[in-house]
Amino acid sequence: MILLVNDMKILITGASNGLGADFARTLDSKDNELILVARSKDKLEKLKKELKSKVTIEVMDLSDKNNVYKLYNKYKNKIDFLINNAGFGAYGKFYETNLENELNMIDLNVITYHILTKLFLQDFVNNDNGRILNVASSAAFEPGPLMATYYATKSYVYNLTMAIYEELRRDNSNVKIHVLCPGPVDTGFNDRANVRFGVKSLKSDDVVKYTLKCINKNKVLIIPGLMMKLGIFGTRFVSRKGISKIAYNIQKSKSLQ
Repeated sequence: MILLVNDMKILITGASNGLGADFARTLDSKDNELILVARSKDKLEKLKKELKSKVTIEVMDLSDKNNVYKLYNKYKNKIDFLINNAGFGAYGKFYETNLENELNMIDLNVITYHILTKLFLQDFVNNDNGRILNVASSAAFEPGPLMATYYATKSYVYNLTMAIYEELRRDNSNVKIHVLCPGPVDTGFNDRANVRFGVKSLKSDDVVKYTLKCINKNKVLIIPGLMMKLGIFGTRFVSRKGISKIAYNIQKSKSLQ
């Protein structure tokens, strides 16, 4: 069991597959209670049958902020660990991609994270206890031509989390916050985004196990994989314009169109 503490109530968004489902499997314990949130009732119910934890499933579309507030109000002061994982991407030139789809992406990838992080953080700070993991991406560190909106949403999540971390640190708070920034992971993400990765993807369960080990050590920024760490470090020595050119070529190679 890779977990800092047992007897936790853990809320996971985007829990029906990929990283969200693997977080649920890895955190599964008879001492823990899991609240799993996603749109797919069938997938959540199937996952629930695998687990020995006490599991509550919440079937809702979190791109609708009314649902986000409903979720918070139901679990206000009732959870110890929030894992913000729901999100999706889309491929294409910014002036050609569908506006409504992108606004939906911003609602899910940014607004949902912002609301849940803020409201649960207020509870945690009041209780001087609690933990938040925001799932971002290696995309957070650079502009992303051909996936411009997705990259921008992940940059928001990364920068928001790092700012909150410093506020908590200055206050000597016992509340902890972390941001996960993986490269390509073998999940359903690329199918929805209509891309394929040009490099080998990490296994989702390996990313989850590595993330929880880092959380045990209270690391704020979590980047799985040595090559991804080196790649992100290398961006410090290239101009933003140069990074945009490199990112365009990488994104172009992913296209299934």
